[in-house]
Amino acid sequence: MAMAQLLDQKSTSSKTLGLFLKSDGGNPQAALRLMHLFRNYFERIVLFAPFECASAGTMVALGCDEIHMGATSFLTAVDTSLKHELSPVDHGNNLVSVSQDEVMRIIRMWKENSTVQNPYPEIYKYLHPLVLGSLDRSSSLSIRICRELLGYHMKDKKRAEKISRDLNSSYPSHSYPITAKEASRLGLNVKPLSDEVHNHLLQLNNLYSHMAQPLLTDFDQQNYHNNEICNIIERDGVQMYYQVDKDWHYRTEERRWTSLNDSSGWHKVSIAKGKSTDTRFYIR
Repeated sequence: MAMAQLLDQKSTSSKTLGLFLKSDGGNPQAALRLMHLFRNYFERIVLFAPFECASAGTMVALGCDEIHMGATSFLTAVDTSLKHELSPVDHGNNLVSVSQDEVMRIIRMWKENSTVQNPYPEIYKYLHPLVLGSLDRSSSLSIRICRELLGYHMKDKKRAEKISRDLNSSYPSHSYPITAKEASRLGLNVKPLSDEVHNHLLQLNNLYSHMAQPLLTDFDQQNYHNNEICNIIERDGVQMYYQVDKDWHYRTEERRWTSLNDSSGWHKVSIAKGKSTDTRFYIR
């Protein structure tokens, strides 16, 4: 919704979008919605990915006609992991993320090394059946989203299917760095990132990093305040950012942190006649 706010105000005759993305991932369905939004405004999308473009960020890359990568660029695998309400908990009583790849490796090792062919009764002692069902459904969703994103520009359905399945199951780690060479081998349209563009984006990233530096204020062992900018999107003249602004309290009896006095939200900064205006942007 924040990106739609930017694009609605952008009057341009250009049919090509240049997108600079740095992301450690997120919601796969958001990647599909984002690319669908872009395609309503632009016929061709060129991605500049000089740094990390991971997980759901990689999915966004799949929807782009070209991916420009340099020496510090990398995509990642998009295999499924999730936190379910019935997931196991860690020592801090927080839900643990369960990976589809990890579960499949357990099943494979069990079948290779055990005379008992059915591993599920033992697995169910640690993972609820609904967690495994959700993982399987999420994995199918991930493959489908990859196919749909590639379908915006790739006409070869078999090639799109192979890329989708490779990204979901062919890498030993979710964070495995897929560099420009590997991305080309995978079948993506990768172009070299020019030194001039890389230097400009490096300067821009340094400004973003300074802006997003987290500020934590400790009150005591059980209370602190967090002020941090977690998401920045912008075009010429307009910037939108999401700022976390809330207190955290540790509930000893529940062994978990809970948030209090939450004033987090989106901000919109507009520049007109040399002056900037910062207002809240409300999304329901």
